Amino acid sequence: MEYNTTRNHLAMREYGRHVQKMVEHIQAIEDPERRQRNAEAVIELMGFLNPHLKNVEDFKHKLWDHLFLISDFSLQVDSPYPIPTKETYKAKPQPIPYPKRSSRFSHLGKNLEDVIDKALVEQDPEKKQGFANAIAYYMKLAYNNWHKEVVHDDAIQSELNSITNGQLEFTNTPYVKAYSMKQDLALSKNNNFGKRNKFQQQRNNNNNNNNNGNRRNGNGNNNSNFKKKRF
Repeated sequence: MEYNTTRNHLAMREYGRHVQKMVEHIQAIEDPERRQRNAEAVIELMGFLNPHLKNVEDFKHKLWDHLFLISDFSLQVDSPYPIPTKETYKAKPQPIPYPKRSSRFSHLGKNLEDVIDKALVEQDPEKKQGFANAIAYYMKLAYNNWHKEVVHDDAIQSELNSITNGQLEFTNTPYVKAYSMKQDLALSKNNNFGKRNKFQQQRNNNNNNNNNGNRRNGNGNNNSNFKKKRF
């Protein structure tokens, strides 16, 4: 009997021991054409064993890379994709530098600052006005999300003037629906109270139906068990 402790290292467990033995058999084939046909057949089998890879973009390329990885990059076959090497396949990617930039308006975020800078250099008056209205709407939305209370448009315009030195002014009245903490608590209590009333009413109806059914069954039993007396 062959034990796992005596076998060689399993390169990719998701394909199993049998696929690895097939790849080892392909490596021992001397005829290049026959070796190529067997490699393509193993690729099809690997696709059947892992159907979730079909949802991955360019999954055939991934299967071929896995085939060379199982063979320890020593398989001599032709691939429709660039053949990976051990050095390039196991190389670590370069770390992505963390963006080191500080926002002038931390409570509004860096993205809104970029939109404001783009609005200030806009030459078309209609587009510039549209930028101003969108910026005012976002400022009001951010304020309501953080403070849970309604903010007046004058406060938004005052802050926008201080940010842009009076170069942007919104013309519409941005409407943002906001609830206070008290309103949220009252709304949740009303919903829970309504659910309790509905549950209590349903339970009362079930009890009434059961009582009516018991009465009917009791009357039926009395009538069926009733016998006329003979004199």
